[in-house]
Amino acid sequence: MGNVIATAAVSLDGFVADTEDGVGPLFDWYGNGPVEVYGTDPGRPFHLSQASADYINAAWPNVRSCVIGRRLFEITNGWNGVPAVGEHVFVVTHKPPTDWPFPDAPFTFVNGIEEAIAQARAYAGDHDVSITGGNLTGQAIAAGLVDEIAYNLVPVLFGTGVKFFGEYVGPQVLLGNPRIVQGDRVTHLHYRVIR
Repeated sequence: MGNVIATAAVSLDGFVADTEDGVGPLFDWYGNGPVEVYGTDPGRPFHLSQASADYINAAWPNVRSCVIGRRLFEITNGWNGVPAVGEHVFVVTHKPPTDWPFPDAPFTFVNGIEEAIAQARAYAGDHDVSITGGNLTGQAIAAGLVDEIAYNLVPVLFGTGVKFFGEYVGPQVLLGNPRIVQGDRVTHLHYRVIR
C-alpha cells in the first residue's frame, strides 16, 4: 500500500493562503525555472528549477489519488474536472455540488476525512495518496492517517491566513529527519511520520 502524504506550499510562518484564500508568492516557484513539468493536465505546465523538477518528478508519478476539501474544490472549480495530480480526486464535503459542469470528471464527493482517505487508499492501491494542507491535514494527522509530510517552504511571512495544519488539536506527532531539497525560492522538506 502507498503512503498518505500531506503537502502544500507553505509560508515560513505556516500558512498555505492568506485570509482571502490568495496564495501570493507561495506559488512563484512553480513558474521561475527552465524545466517544464506536468501534473495530470497537459495544458497546465509548471516551469521549475532543476532541483524542484527532480523532486516533483520523483513524487508526482507515484500519486494516484488526492484528497481535498470543499473549499479548495470551490476555489479551483475542481480544476475544470482535471485533477492537478493523480487520476482521481476525493472531495470531503457534507453537501456535494448539484450543478458542477463536469459530472463525468474523476471526482468523488465523500462525507468525512476518514472515509475519503479510505476510498482514496483503495483507489490508489500501491500508489500514494496526496492530501492538501489546511483543516483536512490537521484532521487527518489527529486521526493518525498521514504517513508523510511534504512541506514546500517558501521564504515569505504571511502573518495570518489559512494554516497548513488548520486548527490542529491532537496528540504530539514526532517526525523523522527531513529529506531536504533546495529549489529556487522554495525548500522542499519531506518528513516521515514516526509511529
